[in-house]
Amino acid sequence: MRTVLTREMDGRRVVGPIWSGWRRGLAVSTAPEDAGFGIEARHHRQPRGSRLRSGPLGDQPFPGLLPKNLSREELVDALRAAVVDRKGKSGELTLLSVLPELSQSLGLGEQELQVVRASGKESSGLVLLSSCPQTASRLQKFFTHSQRAQRPTATYCAVTNGIPTASEGKIQAALKLEHIDGVNLTVPVKAPSRKDILEGVKKTLSHFRVVATGSGCALVQLQPLTVFTSQLQVHMVLQLCPVLGDHTYSARVGTVLGQRFLLPAESTKPQRQVLDEALLRRLHLTPSQAAQLPLHLHLHRLLLPGTRARDTPIELLAPLPPYFSRTLQCLGLHLQ
Repeated sequence: MRTVLTREMDGRRVVGPIWSGWRRGLAVSTAPEDAGFGIEARHHRQPRGSRLRSGPLGDQPFPGLLPKNLSREELVDALRAAVVDRKGKSGELTLLSVLPELSQSLGLGEQELQVVRASGKESSGLVLLSSCPQTASRLQKFFTHSQRAQRPTATYCAVTNGIPTASEGKIQAALKLEHIDGVNLTVPVKAPSRKDILEGVKKTLSHFRVVATGSGCALVQLQPLTVFTSQLQVHMVLQLCPVLGDHTYSARVGTVLGQRFLLPAESTKPQRQVLDEALLRRLHLTPSQAAQLPLHLHLHRLLLPGTRARDTPIELLAPLPPYFSRTLQCLGLHLQ
C-alpha cells in the first residue's frame, strides 16, 4: 500500500507520496508546513481502526499497520483523513488501487494518474504520481539523465540483520530474473557474457553507507544507481547482511559456527526470515511475530528537478513508518 500527497509543478499537479507499507497495512501522515516541493511530513495520524495501546513501545509489534481485513470504503476513509495542504490546495493520501477515487477527489476529471517513481512492492516510502504526461516525461528524463551521470536521486534506509564489513562502498552485481518453483526471483550472475546481457542480465550498482550499528544489526543508507527488481535486497544479501523482514532472499545466507556464507541462489527457496534468540529479545518479538516482520527498506529521500534547468534539485523526504522507528528504538540505532 502506498500514500500520496499532491504538489504543483510548472502549474500542473504532481502527486508524490509520504510513506507506505505494502500488503500488511498502512499508516498515514501529514505535512502541514510547505517549502515548495521539498517537504517533510512531521506528524502521524493513526487511521480509524489502528489505535495503538499504551506502553513504552506499544503492545503492537508493528505499530502503524492497518488490519488486513480492511474494506475498500474504510481504506478510502482512512486515507482521506490525512490531507497535505499547499497554498490552500489539498491532496489526499491513497493507495494505487484507489487511484480513480483519488483522481475524482483532486478534480482531475478524465485525466489518469500514472506512476512516475515508486519504492519496491514490499518496501515503504515515496511514490510519485502524475496526471500530466508532459510533467511525467520531464521527471523521467531527469531520473534517466541522473542515472547515466551516476548521480543518485533516491536514498533508502534499511535495517540489516548483520553488519557490513566496510562502512561504505559500492555493490556491483549482474542480476537476472529466473522462474524458480513458480516464482520469479532475482538471482546474481557471475561473469555475464555478452549473450547473457542480450538475454536480460543487467549489471547493477548501488552505493551503501553504514549509519549506525547495534545488537548485530546496522542502519544502512542505500542509493541505487540502476533499477532492477529487488536490487537492494539482493545486494545486501551479497554482503551477507539481509534486510530485516526480507522473507524472500534472506534464506540465501547460511551460517556455520557463527560464520556466514552464500548459498546457491538457484537452489535456495524463499522462506520466512529466521532471527536468533538474542535479536528476538531485543525486538520484543516471538518467533511467530518475527515471521510477519515487515521489510525494513524505506525510500526516505527523492530528488526532483527544479523549475528551471539550472535550479538545484528539490528534495522530498518521507518519515519512517512507526514500526521502522520502533525497531530502531529497540536496537539502539539512530537515523542522523
